[in-house]
Amino acid sequence: MIGVSETNLLGDYLRARRELVAPESVGLPVIGTRRVAGLRREEVAMLAGISADYYLRLEQGRDRNPSIQVLEALANVLQLDQDGTDYLLGLAAPRPRHRQRRPRREAVPVGIRQLLDVISLPAFVEGRYFDVLATNRLATALSPNVRIGENRLRSVFLDPAEQVLYPEWERTTVQFVAGFRESVGSSVDDPRAVELVGELSLASERFRQLWARHDVQVRRGQPMPMHHPQVGDLTVRCEKLTIGGADGQMLVVYHVEPGTSSADKLALLGSLATPSDDVPVRPAPSPSDARAD
Repeated sequence: MIGVSETNLLGDYLRARRELVAPESVGLPVIGTRRVAGLRREEVAMLAGISADYYLRLEQGRDRNPSIQVLEALANVLQLDQDGTDYLLGLAAPRPRHRQRRPRREAVPVGIRQLLDVISLPAFVEGRYFDVLATNRLATALSPNVRIGENRLRSVFLDPAEQVLYPEWERTTVQFVAGFRESVGSSVDDPRAVELVGELSLASERFRQLWARHDVQVRRGQPMPMHHPQVGDLTVRCEKLTIGGADGQMLVVYHVEPGTSSADKLALLGSLATPSDDVPVRPAPSPSDARAD
């Protein structure tokens, strides 16, 4: 299966990250033509203070129990941030013996569904695989693909209409893939993750490139420029809040800075998104009912 390796996650991560480190950034002189991207294995080992043979065993998966001190030294050499370091430590933690996994049903808590109905901001629930599990009307008005059953990764990478919404699409895709890798963690052998990574790797060159980088980023809120076909350019802030006891689900809320043109445009969008589609349609009265009146 393209893009997924469940046998040597630690080695895959170390190799991908060392290929992204420029020798000059760690004080190594570049002499002549280098045949490998980034750092050589021997250079990583030297900078981390371990033997080249031991580091080779780590990359090849022949040693999967390095100490925390070794992992932190490697994280420093590979210039990992805190999210990347935490991910590295998690990969080396003991895992339960492999067993056949079944897809897990993601059920949104009732209270969160009720909150979506009353909150006056665009909001939706995102599952650990970036599926839209619940949403409100304003969130769909802001981004039409935010509908129950849609997947945010599929939308951003495969739907041209969705891509137009993001003027900084390339930066947005980096954040999406890094957040997805952090969300699934070491469970890349989960059937749902396998299916999604395989599909996107085949359909999107951009996804395939980013997945191979092994970037990791905790899902957190940040400003996001958007180009909306109805109201034009605006900047929203996307907050991602963990839903307790819901196995990786996030409450995603969009908001804007008060008093700005973006606030005016979001208010206009809210007025354009009429609630008529949400109101139950009452059946027409039958002839007998009419006579009774």
